[in-house]
Amino acid sequence: MESSNERNGRGPRYPSVQKQAGKVCLADAERVPRYAYAMKSQKNRYALSCATLFTLLIVALLIPCMLGAQDLATAHVNIQVTDATGTGLPRVMIHLDPSSGPKAQSMETDAKGLLALNLKPGGYELFVNFPGFEPMASHIDIKPTKEVQTVPIQLEIGGKDSPGVTRDEVTPVDELRISSYTKHEDLKLKVAELKAMPRTTVSVHNEHSKADETYTGVRLADLLVKVGAPLGHDLRGVGLSAYIVATGSDGYVAVIALAEADPSFHSGEVIVADTMNGQPLDAKSGPFKLVLTEDKRPARWVRNLVSIELKSAK
Repeated sequence: MESSNERNGRGPRYPSVQKQAGKVCLADAERVPRYAYAMKSQKNRYALSCATLFTLLIVALLIPCMLGAQDLATAHVNIQVTDATGTGLPRVMIHLDPSSGPKAQSMETDAKGLLALNLKPGGYELFVNFPGFEPMASHIDIKPTKEVQTVPIQLEIGGKDSPGVTRDEVTPVDELRISSYTKHEDLKLKVAELKAMPRTTVSVHNEHSKADETYTGVRLADLLVKVGAPLGHDLRGVGLSAYIVATGSDGYVAVIALAEADPSFHSGEVIVADTMNGQPLDAKSGPFKLVLTEDKRPARWVRNLVSIELKSAK
């Protein structure tokens, strides 16, 4: 049905209102996609924020675990060295095998007799030497724990013939003393006496000097048999717990098993040498030097050798 305005040929009564309404509808139509885009962007930002928070949470949880694992990779160990009265002994030379680091050969206790180390968990052979006291060898086990582990070491005062006493005052450097737990009388050898015994020559590569060297001397087994060491067929049972403590005039100590020195038990040679490359050992190394052919590093090649002690772990 036509309106009166249409019948009269006139237009709508309120044209401006209709135009504005049309504009509003058009604006709303344009605003809808922009609103949808804004909502999508907001959702993306929210998702990104959640992912970031989740990542930070995971990192925060993992870092303590990683730090804890690193802490357990090494353990804090205090080696406390005292005398019989409990007094700490300063500047006591300590050696560990396997080595605790490149400076392991010069480890010393502090003024209170304490040596603090960070060691990997596991077993170690501990060697302690101090002038005036008996040298000591012991096995220690380091546990994977955050708690500080203390290893107490009590040294016994050495006798007149003890290798722990100052060598320059008691044992001449040109004399080698050999003793045994079997209670045989100690054997003391001069250079000429060692040269009169059956000789053995070995060729080795010195990893420190990067040179091939030839040593001549006497098998350690031939010396130990003179103080009643169980060798050959007698090396069995309790005898396998025996070990040798070799000491240099500077207090350096190395330990080897008796079985390593027995040629019927071990393929390598262990000799007390007095010559190298056909010449007598110089003052830096001689007159006696312990040489082990099977060692890859010459850490147990004790130079200026003055004492060989056969002991038992039993």
